[in-house]
Amino acid sequence: MTKFALDALDLAALLSSRVCHDVISPVGAIVNGLEVLEEEKDAEMRGHALALIKSSAAEASARLQFCRLAFGAAGSKGAEIDTGDAEHVTRQLLADERTKLEWSVPRVLMSKNKVKLLLNLCLIADAAIPRGGIISVASTGAGDEVAFTLESKGVNARIAAAIPALLAGEPEEGVVDARAIQAYYAGLVAKASGLEVEISTEPEHVTITARPAAAQAEQEIETPTALEA
Repeated sequence: MTKFALDALDLAALLSSRVCHDVISPVGAIVNGLEVLEEEKDAEMRGHALALIKSSAAEASARLQFCRLAFGAAGSKGAEIDTGDAEHVTRQLLADERTKLEWSVPRVLMSKNKVKLLLNLCLIADAAIPRGGIISVASTGAGDEVAFTLESKGVNARIAAAIPALLAGEPEEGVVDARAIQAYYAGLVAKASGLEVEISTEPEHVTITARPAAAQAEQEIETPTALEA
């Protein structure tokens, strides 16, 4: 593993690419639906087009609201975020028939970096069960002693081999691209929050924990201006 530091401009560009990737599919579906409405006269087809536009707009909104909290500034320096808002955007993002979200984080105002870390860990937990399953999210402690535990249970539950190194800030071959930036960014936020992330795996079961790091005070991580809400 090679120690790695990403330039702030590259971090901004890669995170922007990640956000665009997340919303381009539903936005494209909205465009397709509008084209059908313009050209199609059949009432049934127009009904299908309207349903597609409605569902795609809801999906795009859910992804943008999640990204705003997970990657954006979400307030001024030192701001806190309501964990109830974090639960809301996560439920919107993971609202499908394949995945069940069990949320056991008390509703409190929490350091925005810790909330951002929690949301980014939710993305990693979701990616661990591509066929769907159950994601359990819980926290213990409060303030500087808060810790998170996320469990993903499902068929072929697994963590991509590159994730642990990215979380540690040591990407393989010293390269981070748009596909890898989310896990790398999660590692940056964890470090800024004074937390260490560990991942353990068992058959059909992945556990992600974030606990206070020894002798590491929380510090502010500045999100590039281009991503501020």
